[in-house]
Formats: sequence, structure tokens, C-alpha cells
Amino acid sequence: MITRLLIANRGEIARRVLATCRALGVATVAVHSDADADAPFVAEADQAVRLPGNTPAETYLRIDLILDAARRSGADAVHPGYGFLAENAEFAAAVTDAGLTWVGPPAKAIAVMGDKMAAKALLADAGVPMLPTWTDPGQVTDFPVLVKASAGGGGRGMRVVRDAAGLAEAVAGARREAAAAFGDGTVFIERYVERGRHVEVQIFGDSHGTVLALGVRDCSVQRRHQKIVEEAPGVLPDDVRERLHEAAVAAGRAVDYVGAGTVEFLLAPDGRVHFLEMNTRLQVEHPVTELTTGLDLVRLQLLVAEGEPLPVPATPAAEGHAIEVRLCAEEPAQGFRPATGTLHRFAIPGVAAEFGPARGLRLDSGVVDGSTVSVHYDSMLAKLVAWAPTRAEAARALAGALARAELHGVATNRDLLVRVLRSPEFAAADADTGFLDRHPEVFEPLLPADQLPLAALAAALAGAAARRAAAPVLAGLPWGWRNVPAVPQVTRFATADGDLEVRYRLTRANTLAAWERAGPFLTHSAEEGAPLDTEPQPQPEPQVELVTAAPDRVVLDVDGVRRAFRVHRVGSSVFVDGPDGAASLTELPRLPPPTVELAAGSLLAPLPGAVTRVHVEVGQRVAAGDLLLTLEAMKLEHPVLAPADGVVAELPVPPGGQVETGAVLAVVDPEEDPQ
Repeated sequence: MITRLLIANRGEIARRVLATCRALGVATVAVHSDADADAPFVAEADQAVRLPGNTPAETYLRIDLILDAARRSGADAVHPGYGFLAENAEFAAAVTDAGLTWVGPPAKAIAVMGDKMAAKALLADAGVPMLPTWTDPGQVTDFPVLVKASAGGGGRGMRVVRDAAGLAEAVAGARREAAAAFGDGTVFIERYVERGRHVEVQIFGDSHGTVLALGVRDCSVQRRHQKIVEEAPGVLPDDVRERLHEAAVAAGRAVDYVGAGTVEFLLAPDGRVHFLEMNTRLQVEHPVTELTTGLDLVRLQLLVAEGEPLPVPATPAAEGHAIEVRLCAEEPAQGFRPATGTLHRFAIPGVAAEFGPARGLRLDSGVVDGSTVSVHYDSMLAKLVAWAPTRAEAARALAGALARAELHGVATNRDLLVRVLRSPEFAAADADTGFLDRHPEVFEPLLPADQLPLAALAAALAGAAARRAAAPVLAGLPWGWRNVPAVPQVTRFATADGDLEVRYRLTRANTLAAWERAGPFLTHSAEEGAPLDTEPQPQPEPQVELVTAAPDRVVLDVDGVRRAFRVHRVGSSVFVDGPDGAASLTELPRLPPPTVELAAGSLLAPLPGAVTRVHVEVGQRVAAGDLLLTLEAMKLEHPVLAPADGVVAELPVPPGGQVETGAVLAVVDPEEDPQ
């Protein structure tokens, strides 16, 4: 029986395993990098062992360090979580050889399924349907294709290629990204199916020969081949569901599978099912299966690892519907690049349980208020899951909770998730892997551009109230009072769409006499990553009356409708959550300090990272959109493109160079317009 479990992972999955261990009375050990020393999962474990360093290669991918941590802490079992070493056969074998209990499938099964080409051949012999697949780029003649990493998932290393001209660079890029994420740069190429649905079957096996299917999940809504919305049960015809169950169980039996695993399939528009891969671990989206079956899958993992038979006699019937979203630290205004920083507030209303299979609204989070989002790891902050008797109710509850959440300090993909959940195509259960490509409107922020001035007004009024409350002298004067009442108060803010100036006047009774805003209003283009429309957007000024104003809450009457705004200030940053959406503002000083003037055509690093490749030379002529260099950050590659036709004037960072946010990566002198 397991008495002390070491969790060889981090973030929310480490906290998820810790939660079940607490319920079962199993002592726990966390391992952590220097960057994670103050993370919640470290504080919640009974013991913690430092892995010196920050990057995955220095820490969470070091088998020797993790085994040494198990020895030093007295752990008798290891749970790998997902990602990192979870699907590493060498790690599984090393744990077993050290006399520890491995909470996962046998090393042999991991090795077979880890070699995805060998797995395809094995399962094809077992009758599981396959897509055409190649390992040699020179053999590919049928496009479009998908380049995939052999050693892992999560969208890392995936590239869609539609013609032969782009195949070589896609393969090279996929290899680099896979090596950075999994320590293995092996890739293969697979036929790409347009408008396919990504569906998967949760399987569970024990050492007594039982392999069960625990239902089908639909994970079709994806961005950059990474799942962002998952649900169970998948909305499928009964015969398709039965075929998926049979194929998944056949895959498990073909390798004598033990433990939790997921068999992933592509459901083509014509109804044909194609095997994609088998993940020999617990999946990120396992909570939706837990909520619809009532099972604790981590508990089952521990029982099976101890040699117990599965306590589930057959495939359980799904009850109700569960939908999960992956809340990630990403910059919507910068093409959803990973974001870093400090989470000043992370609050989601109505959560019924954290990490457990209780129904309602469930939160599996790796962060809390004050957590630092590092450049070293995956951008996922948390998973929010809603269970309800029907799919429509689950989607509505989940969207509502997300929309009301207070997520301050780090940009997230929250607005995108809400719009997906509220979209008609998702409501009709008709989404496929191309959903986001067909619906650019879901990338629009929740807060309409014409509502930003009201959020800024609320921020300005809350700031004035806070200053009045903190005033050391003349505290009896009403806030906003001034000797010349005809002169308005002026507050300037920086926003993602440009600077905004708010002017307002208060009466002696502390009511709003007048207000106005100044500055261009920029609206996001409908396409992800597209440039902003810089044309001023004239808006009729609403009739606004001040109801109440406090440092953290402002209530305005707007054209006869009361609207409440929650305001949270951290230094010069102001976060406003209102009925129409959230705004992140930076209050600008009345007398701005001098700034360093950058050369025209400077391209700046959007986040900390390393320059992995430089594709051009100083003096080289480039066209708009040409690839200049590649920046690697948060386990992903980010291309840096020429903004306009011109000549490369500077390349200050060599390959391998580390940069911070805002560092100059390249300077392109624009060509003179002949007109």
C-alpha cells in the first residue's frame, strides 16, 4: 500500500493529485524548481524537495534528481502527473528499478505507445482504423498534412502544411519545439482531415486483465492544435460511440494496459473514425469524465498501482453534462502570445469545489492571488469546469462564471472562452477542429469599445475616492472638490487600444455634473493577430449620473440603467470589472517622465525568451511578413516577422541570446515610398 507519494510535476495537476492524497490519508512530497519555490502546490505538500534551476531541462525533466528526491524524502511511490516525464518509459522503468511504486502504465506500454509509428502499426493489426502516415518528408505526396511530435501532446510541435514548399521548414520547427517541450525532437507526418472532430475515450486497465472505456470526450475546439474547450459526454450517435469504445478497449488490450489512459480519434465528416494516438497518462481534461461518472480517476490510479482490481464493473452511464475550459495567460492584443507577470487577483465566483468530483462549478487551479506566471512553463493557469443536468445549462453556467471572474495582473484568454461557449455553433454541438478559423468574431473582447470610457470613468472616480479617503488633512472636504468648479478633473489612462483621457466635474453635493472623454478609440480587427483599426470611432455620449463611488466600487446611472463597477488598483494599474466586461488600465502621470527614443523600425520582444534562430543578415532586403528570427518562450516558438518592406539594419541578439520583454530584436529600415 502506498504511504508516501512523490508527485513529479507542478502546477494544477500537482495540486489535483495532492487533493486526492489528502482524502485518502496518503502523505505527499512535492518537487519544485527555483521559479516554483513559492507556488501553491509546494506549500500544500507535506514535504518538498528543491530541484536547482528553472527550466524544465534543469528540473522537472531530470530523472536522477527526482529519484534522489524520492530517496531523501522517504517516498515509496511516484505519480508523474501529465507532461514532462509522464510518458517517458525510461523514467517509469527507473522508478520501478528503484523499488518504488509507479503510478502509471508499465514502461513497456509507454514505450510502445510513445513510438507513435510503432503504435500505429500495432493497433492497425488489432483492427483500429488509421490515417495515412509518413516519417520521411520526401515520401509525402498527399496534402494537406499535419506534422506532429512523437513524444508528447498539447499541440507542441504541430504544424499544418498545405503544400510541399512549406514542409521542410515545418518539420524543422516541429523538431525544435518538441525537443524543447519533451526532450525528444522526433516527429512524423499524418494526413490532415478538414472539419474533423477530435474525440477521445478515457480507458482504465488493471493488472487483472480488465480494460474499460469510461466514456467519450469531445475536444474539438482548439487553437494552434491545443485544446481549449473539452466536454463529456461527446454528443455523438450511439453507433459511433460504441465503435469508439470498442476501438479504444482494443488498443488498451493490445498492450496489456494498466492505469489511466486516453485513446484519441479523429471523427471525419463522413462518420469514419481514425486513430490519432494513445496518451499513456491522465489527461488534462479528465475532470469532465469525473463529473459525469462520479469517479475520482486519481484514486483509481492509486488503487490500480497498488495491485487492486478496478472497482468499476463496467462502463458507467454518464449523468448530466460537463464542460471544461483551459484558462491561459495569454495576450489577446498580441495574437494570444503567452503572457507573464503577477496575478494580483484570481477570483472566480460560485465555485462549489476545487479538484474534487463534486458537481456544480469546479476549479482546478495552479495559481492563487499573488502567484507569479513564469516564462519557463506552460501558460495554463487553471481549468474551470461546469456540470449541469443538460449541456446548455453547463455552457451557460460556465460562461457566466468566467465573465464575472476577477483576473487581474496577467492577460488571459477569458473573453475568447466566453464567446466560444456562447456561440450558436457551439450551442448546436457542431464545432470541429476548424471552429476558430471560421469564427473570427469570437476573438473580439467582451467589453465593447464604446463601453471602455465608462470603465475609465469608474476608475477615475474610484481613484479620487481613494485619495480622499487617504487624505491626511482637510478630511472633511468632499472628494473631487476644487476651488474653481468649472474646471474639470482630468485623468489619463493607457489602454491596449491607445491612450484615453477622462474629464469630469462634480457638484457641491458630490454628484456628477458633467463628463467627457477624449482620444481615439481603437477597435480590434475580427481576425486573430490582425492589426488594429486606427480610425477614431465617434460615439454618442450617454447620460451618466453618479450614484455612489468608493475606492473599490462605483455605481453609475447610465441612461436610466444602474451599472456597478468593481475597481481594483495596484500601483498605477487599475482593473475594472463591469456588467459588460473587464478593462485593464494604466493611470498615466500628469507629467510623464522622459523615455528612450527607439530607432524607427525597431521590433521588440513581446515576452522574455531566447532567440533560437536568426533567418536574415544585416543589410538584407526583406518584404513585409518575411521571417526575421524565431523567439522561444513558454515552450513555444514565436516567429518575428518584418512589419514592412525594407532593409535589415540591426540584429542585436545572436542565436541563443536571452532577452527580456521590450528588448530590441531587430531593426528594419522601411523602404521609401516612391510616391
